[in-house]
Amino acid sequence: MTSADWHLYDRNGEMTLHMTGDWTALALGNALDRLSAHLGERGMVQRVDLSDLGRVDTAGALALLQFVPKEVDIDCGPREDLRRLIELVRPALYTETPPRRGSGGIVGFFDRFGRQVVQLGGEAYAMLEFTGRLIAALGRTFFHPRRLRVTPLVAMMQDAGVNALPIVFVMTFFIGAVIALVGTNLLTTLGVEVFTVQLVGVAILREFGVVIAAILLSGRSASSFAAQIGSMRMNQETDAMQVMGVDRFDALVIPRVLAALLMMPLMTFCADIGGIAGGLLVSWATIDISPVFFIQRTLETVNIKHFWIGMSKAPFLAIVIAAAGCRHGLMVGGDVQSLGRNVTSAVVQSVFMVIMFDAIFAVLFMVLDL
Repeated sequence: MTSADWHLYDRNGEMTLHMTGDWTALALGNALDRLSAHLGERGMVQRVDLSDLGRVDTAGALALLQFVPKEVDIDCGPREDLRRLIELVRPALYTETPPRRGSGGIVGFFDRFGRQVVQLGGEAYAMLEFTGRLIAALGRTFFHPRRLRVTPLVAMMQDAGVNALPIVFVMTFFIGAVIALVGTNLLTTLGVEVFTVQLVGVAILREFGVVIAAILLSGRSASSFAAQIGSMRMNQETDAMQVMGVDRFDALVIPRVLAALLMMPLMTFCADIGGIAGGLLVSWATIDISPVFFIQRTLETVNIKHFWIGMSKAPFLAIVIAAAGCRHGLMVGGDVQSLGRNVTSAVVQSVFMVIMFDAIFAVLFMVLDL
């Protein structure tokens, strides 16, 4: 390795800079400081001669171009590699900084509003693209069951469903208790406290059981799916899978979506049991409705259609939640900030979609008189 050096001389009235040695990050030494001092005394160069230059890397090319105006002719001689390297580095040095946009006033408002609209459109397009690829992958798995990876599927079913049953039961137990307590206080003033049984049964079976289970699935599994796939993206494991010819949807997305699809009805059923148990306990403690009478009146007065309406929402919400987690996991870049941002977005988006689609289902069932 030869130290970087230079010679500055006047040739036919042109200040010529003749570069020698290796202009690499390890060989630059104090050549830049000496060159800067000489140019300060004698002015800017009009010509650069690189015919005797040794090895050059991007650091050396960038250091060289800092002392050479854009319009100056650089003689690379027979070195075609130098010419390509300079063409590669020069745009990074002379790229103009975009003007700073106003952040206030009516112009700034419309600027931010327009950017949000464009971002929303890009998000919608990415969601549609992911949905199409997910449907195609599910179709391939349906027609070719051997593509399904059973071991990841079972592992995800245990992680997303079986391990979540205790917290689902506890949460809906307290939700049912709160519904019964509020209903008891209100209906007692009207002298019809016995209707607390119907209130708890319809509210839990039709709405709160499936919604609470879906929200807990969003908080536990959507974030987990996004973090797992995102960490694989950061470690370039998904790129390695693509190089090996492994389809990322078959290996990462399909097992998680199917696990959520299979376990969400079980979680909803567990949530229904927990909610009714909470309402039963509060009714027994506050208005002295015995457990036997509570269960008997529930079976007599609460139509079974409310149970099936709640269960019919479970598969659709499961697909929405799992898809949101997997999609944001695949959107993770190479930094931790991107991972955290997409994990948060996965949870927020999945919870939002659960509430939105539950409202859509409520309107749909009302129109159908169900």
